[in-house]
Amino acid sequence: MRTTFISAAALAAILPTSAAPTANVPINKHADPVKSNSCIIKLKDGVSTDAHVNNLIAAIAAEGKVGYKYGAAFHGYSATLQGKDLDFIRQSSDIEYIVEDGIMTIDYEEGDEAADFVARDIPAVEGLEKRANGAGVDVYGIDAYANQDDTAGTAVGASYGVATSANIIAVKDVIAGINWAATQARSSGWPSIANLSLGDGASTAVDSAVTDTISGGLHFAIAAGNSNVDAGSTSPARVAAANTVVGAVDSSNRKASFSNYGPVLDVWAPGVNTLSAWIGGTTRTDAISGTSMASPRVAGYIAVRIGNSGRTAAAVSSALEAGARAVVTGAPSGTTNLLA
Repeated sequence: MRTTFISAAALAAILPTSAAPTANVPINKHADPVKSNSCIIKLKDGVSTDAHVNNLIAAIAAEGKVGYKYGAAFHGYSATLQGKDLDFIRQSSDIEYIVEDGIMTIDYEEGDEAADFVARDIPAVEGLEKRANGAGVDVYGIDAYANQDDTAGTAVGASYGVATSANIIAVKDVIAGINWAATQARSSGWPSIANLSLGDGASTAVDSAVTDTISGGLHFAIAAGNSNVDAGSTSPARVAAANTVVGAVDSSNRKASFSNYGPVLDVWAPGVNTLSAWIGGTTRTDAISGTSMASPRVAGYIAVRIGNSGRTAAAVSSALEAGARAVVTGAPSGTTNLLA
């Protein structure tokens, strides 16, 4: 990369819409761990991402760099900036907001043995038995931790999955992963569902990426979180437009002690000592607890419903809720008791 050192006055002339604002754009702090010196930058509507980023690259010092350029899911980019480079970008009138690049995770626990859950059959529409297994549907597993075997196996695996004929596509990173999945789904034309077995404190950038992607037609199943708090305080579970936010229950259909709750939840699903594929070999299994296990199960249900009911979010959500059972106990007041 060519590096150019120029004065602050010249920098101001480089970005076409970077007239000095009255105050620096604030950097929104992330409550949990962050990537050092990395930030997510949201551009204002109408600003060209390519033009803005190209001009920035020509101006920043050698240690600065642009990471991802988003598009389908988020109007902006990620960058590693510090010192004068960061000060400069904060003065650009191209910028809507800047947030620290937070690290999203979801805790899970390995159990001693698998719980005995009652199998759930999803009836096929007459003449569509093959599609009732999710055939022709892509499931994107956008995961925060290294092992995706459990979530993928729960959603579509031959032994423990729901939509056993669906395609599974593993995706890494959060906003970049959502952006990539949105682009791929649009390009392929296949009915698609994304599972987000991740979460953290509030993140405007992640919320925006999920919201924009939903409006583009990609369906989501989102883990409610494992802190036993109102999921309305966490991202991306708090996104009002999310198709399905999922809490976890045990084998007695009782709210798991760790599961988040609240009005944002749409359904519950098994998430205590659930058996699925695991890392370490083609026959390895493990019993895992967490809403990150409940969410991919519902992603599998949605994949089946997409095959049965069509591709619109309204049709999928209505079919899922219509087939749910009001049997969950232990949920706080104001939280659904529907078991998917």
